[in-house]
Amino acid sequence: MAISILDALEIIYQEAKTVSSEIIPIESAVDRIVAREYLATLNLPRFDNSAMDGYAIKCRDEGKRVICKDVIYAGDKALDSVSIGSAIKIMTGAPIPRGADSVVPIENVRHQGEWIELPSNIKESSNIRFEGEDIRIGDRLLGRGESIKPYTIALLASQGMSHIEVYRKPRVAVFSTGNELAHHYETLHEAQLYNSNAPAFVARAKALGCDVSYVSASADSIEAIKQTIAQTLHCDLIITSGGVSVGDRDFTKEAFKQMGMEVFFEKVDIKPGKPTTFGKIDTSFVVNLPGNPLASAVNFEIFIKPLILHIQGALSCYHGVIHTLVDTKCNIKGGQYSVLLGQYDGMSFTPLSKQSPGMVLPLHLADGMVVVAPEVTHLKHSQSVKMIPITLSQHASKKINFINH
Repeated sequence: MAISILDALEIIYQEAKTVSSEIIPIESAVDRIVAREYLATLNLPRFDNSAMDGYAIKCRDEGKRVICKDVIYAGDKALDSVSIGSAIKIMTGAPIPRGADSVVPIENVRHQGEWIELPSNIKESSNIRFEGEDIRIGDRLLGRGESIKPYTIALLASQGMSHIEVYRKPRVAVFSTGNELAHHYETLHEAQLYNSNAPAFVARAKALGCDVSYVSASADSIEAIKQTIAQTLHCDLIITSGGVSVGDRDFTKEAFKQMGMEVFFEKVDIKPGKPTTFGKIDTSFVVNLPGNPLASAVNFEIFIKPLILHIQGALSCYHGVIHTLVDTKCNIKGGQYSVLLGQYDGMSFTPLSKQSPGMVLPLHLADGMVVVAPEVTHLKHSQSVKMIPITLSQHASKKINFINH
């Protein structure tokens, strides 16, 4: 009996186990998942400093002429102090000298030799960056399960960190089954077709942060598939496509069972891709996807993507959605949970006009997918939907005014 999409995902969430950790240089850590909590060990800024080029002064001297004989540059120690009737020229990032309570920008004063005339209405603490106003010692910088972004590296470097502990990349093996399959770099023989699934899954798993092995397609026999499985049991996750239906040569599930796979589910109430199987052999998770390209890709996105994120230890491992509107009316057969691929332009979702289970082109065109319940037989124009993004880029193909007024 087929289980629901949500029940299948819940099983994945419960069964997925996080991989071990490793320590790597921070420059190599972008998109990796942090394996422990990190706290600040330095205040940022480390000392009160000037936010601009100007003059360190006392507010009580506003509107007056004061003498200025010294200058402090970034990297200097603030040895001098400011007293009533005096000022010290100061450059951006230089430490605030003792006694100063404000910095006046250079362009706001009048110069008369060693004397400068200050403006009126000077506010205390103006243009001063205070010690610890950004980060204080003990502040939480990163927590376990957070993803490291490019500008996270600036945060780590500001604390003098050179290495960080992250979860290692999951090891993933990908192979397809079928005598009719040829590699994309081979010459096709009569009645053959190119294996488009495995290369796509290799690329997608790499994009999700995995170390991936592309295993040669296996022949349609239980023994051949078992031999291929044996080559992949060192991996954290084994992904296959093909041989999971009820045809005379659909041996994939049986071969995995004979190799000792514990099956968690083997049918999902979803169109396309009902015969999707999830299990485990020893410490290796297994997902058997159907052979049809669109069906297998849809189920990769819905089930394997969150599985990989869980294995990586990511806190953000569940499907996020974008609330948007349907751009055009779309009829749906209904009767079961269905997935519609479509394009998203930042404002609306347009279902693709052609998206049969065996197609490949829709996978290239789609930005996201909408999952509808069995009772839904159509989507209306301007209807509100929740779209699951796939590999969505927020860059646009035409200029958009991004200024908010």
